[in-house]
Amino acid sequence: MLCLKQPTDGGWAAHALRDLDAVLVDHAHCELKAASNALSIIARYPDDIEQARVLTELASDEINHLSRVIALLASRGIKLGKPAVDAYAFELRRRARDLPRDRFASPLVDRLLVGALIEARSCERFCLLVEATAAHATNADLHALWKELFATEARHYRTFVDLAVRASEGDAARVVGRLERLAELEGGIVKALVGAGATPASRASIHG
Repeated sequence: MLCLKQPTDGGWAAHALRDLDAVLVDHAHCELKAASNALSIIARYPDDIEQARVLTELASDEINHLSRVIALLASRGIKLGKPAVDAYAFELRRRARDLPRDRFASPLVDRLLVGALIEARSCERFCLLVEATAAHATNADLHALWKELFATEARHYRTFVDLAVRASEGDAARVVGRLERLAELEGGIVKALVGAGATPASRASIHG
């Protein structure tokens, strides 16, 4: 799926469907973090008005989905609660910082590519949920939501990659090469989390 090197464990979707409340809570926190990340990039790099415009639209998408997921939680009588520690995102950002870079792989480029990878992993997992709920009439509303989120995450992945190319003075080949290297690291993180017991099959998280 997209640039990912390590597929999600085959049992993840079945586990997620058995704990939909946990999936919704986790995704609400993901949407909140995604919106915050986009706005943080704008604050950190305010001189690029086109980047700010694009990231504002992306943040608006995330806030819209956050509002809808919170409404779903309210209808199910579920509290949002505090977010769990996101070992996946923390480790991915740490690995990106430690990876040697040239002037075309600036902190901004890596931050955008990390955002792309997180969106790619979300996209893959929503695809699994779309496939798992396609034949279940009782999950029709959630199936439609998963389908919409799948399409949105794919679009956001492309947005982050395009912004990284722009930040690299249009050198798409260098960005693709950097993304490939980061994707290998991301795959290793997912594999390591499986080995550590924080597996996609054992917890209903959108990442990790």
